[in-house]
Amino acid sequence: MKNRIINTDNSKTTILIRLMVGAVFLSEGFQKFLFADTLGAGRFEKIDLPSPEFLGSFVGCFEIVCGLLILFGLFTRLASIPLIIIMLVAIATTKAELLAEKGVWEMMHGSRTDLAMLLGSLFLLIKGGGFWSADKILTKDGE
Repeated sequence: MKNRIINTDNSKTTILIRLMVGAVFLSEGFQKFLFADTLGAGRFEKIDLPSPEFLGSFVGCFEIVCGLLILFGLFTRLASIPLIIIMLVAIATTKAELLAEKGVWEMMHGSRTDLAMLLGSLFLLIKGGGFWSADKILTKDGE
């Protein structure tokens, strides 16, 4: 089971996706604490999510931890799962109103970063950490 989670290919370019996804989620996680009124609990309260103080910290912690794991390429597939869920919830809770009020093109424009992070996370779930990852090192040790 462990090898199925950490198994990865020899792609040397996967690090580009890992750097993008990991850095963005790490940054967003920290910002949920640094700017809680606008990006953390305050944002969650504005969109009527329950327990915004708890949820802001909860999501921020997941973004920081999973962002770091992805940057290092450690348990990449496992770390991408919560990020996919976060992005699906973010799109559903923040872009549905935009779609209803402004139409598909405004929604697509407003969700371009969300969609990029969702697709990047899906890519990492499918491919794993790639050649330059802790997952690759752990796979070699386990062989």
